Amino acid sequence: MFRNNPLLLGGSLLMLAFLTAFTQSQAQDGKRDLYELKIYHLETAAQEKMVDDYLESAFIPAAHRAGVSNVGVFKPLASEADAGKKIYLLLPFKNSKEYFQFQGKLDKDQAYQAAGKSYIFAAHDQAPFVRLETLLLQAFTGSPRMATPSLTGPKSERVYELRSYEAATERLYRQKVKMFNSGEIDIFDRLNFNPVFYAETLAGANMPNLVYMTTFENKADRDAHWDAFRVDPDWEAMKDLEEYRNTVSKNDTRLLYPTEYSDF
Repeated sequence: MFRNNPLLLGGSLLMLAFLTAFTQSQAQDGKRDLYELKIYHLETAAQEKMVDDYLESAFIPAAHRAGVSNVGVFKPLASEADAGKKIYLLLPFKNSKEYFQFQGKLDKDQAYQAAGKSYIFAAHDQAPFVRLETLLLQAFTGSPRMATPSLTGPKSERVYELRSYEAATERLYRQKVKMFNSGEIDIFDRLNFNPVFYAETLAGANMPNLVYMTTFENKADRDAHWDAFRVDPDWEAMKDLEEYRNTVSKNDTRLLYPTEYSDF
């Protein structure tokens, strides 16, 4: 029947392609973390306080009850142009089931609903943010799980560096991911950059791009680590390889610090 009906044949091949892709993604599901990175864009100090109160008193306790640990909350350093205008929320999930079930768990959590009432039921003309930006990320194969940093200094002095590397084409983007998985992560680890995660962007505004976070005791510590990285012999050898040339068209670097109520 398919031989004589091109529409049915085409539909069958399309379904086969979908099932193949679905099977492949299912095989990887759970082997690498999924991350949701939310960025609250703020306009006023009142909005910042409302989001802070909500995250600390309602959201993070509810996330813990829902099985999501190590929730990170970060803000731009005072020296950054967007200081006081953004709050970054990082949520790690071990698989897609955890991710897709998370909001449903919040909806059923009466303690969360009560503690977060001011935020959840904010009036349209008293919104807690200007816009809410969301990125969905998947951990690199070379660093499949999130790690909490081994830092000892006060949170207020720490520097958490969030970088996004954009590429001009999808092929070049995949080459940059390969570069990380094939040695760049090892260099960061050897130089004690205290990475939290390295991830591919599955959905976001600046694709194709990868995103990663490294952490330091303070700004001087951060600068010293990058000085060591730039002259590292392994990096010197890797950066000039033909296969990795022109893989980054834009480097967007954000210097953040963790809030006192952040899990790490």
